[in-house]
Amino acid sequence: MQSVLVFRFSRTEEPGYLQTFLNAREIPWQLIKLDEGQAVPAFNAEVAAVAMMGGPMSVNDDLSWREPIIKFIQSAVAADVPVVGHCLGGQFLAKALGADVTDNDCWEVGWGEVAVDDAAIASEWFGGLEKFDVFHWHYQTYSLPAGAQHAMRSKYCANQAFVFNGLHIGFQCHIEMTEALVRKWCEDSKDDLDEMSMTESVMSKQQILSDIENRIARLNDLASNVYARWIANARLHG
Repeated sequence: MQSVLVFRFSRTEEPGYLQTFLNAREIPWQLIKLDEGQAVPAFNAEVAAVAMMGGPMSVNDDLSWREPIIKFIQSAVAADVPVVGHCLGGQFLAKALGADVTDNDCWEVGWGEVAVDDAAIASEWFGGLEKFDVFHWHYQTYSLPAGAQHAMRSKYCANQAFVFNGLHIGFQCHIEMTEALVRKWCEDSKDDLDEMSMTESVMSKQQILSDIENRIARLNDLASNVYARWIANARLHG
């Protein structure tokens, strides 16, 4: 039976709203917990679509599953199985497509506006929106893969999203957030936030949690459009 494979790199970075989206549509999916030692499975015809979540590590780290996940992504792209990557997952998609992952000019943490480059991409992936707020929590970034279409930028990071072959999308930001996830990250990193929020590109915990319900509702609406476009080309049959 075909199912969506969701790769988790850290137990702190759950599928969040992606899980809600898939369950609401009764789309079969499996969580591959690389952080708990699960192996990257062999790519086969049962893989309907691929999602990769975030994580505190770097694509450039010496990770036991680094090469297997890159090869898995390459197999999915070659087979036109749609891939979505969030933050670290977006960096892995970029890396699998031949791009470089390097340190960003600064940490980018909290809510921040992104601008979509192309009206057609805005219409196709983001419900027509050309500017909107998303959630950020990263210190690295990727170069644009050869053949990819640049999709989004923010004030502090030029490459916030790209589309490849019209099927695959990689994000530097986090569109999968729920209120519970945001609160958990803020609590887990409260000491770091206090120190980092002295800089312009990092929000304080108080700023992040301000108007959180409305911010999350808007982000979930945006994510619904993205996930609907992504899953439209999944290999799901009857």
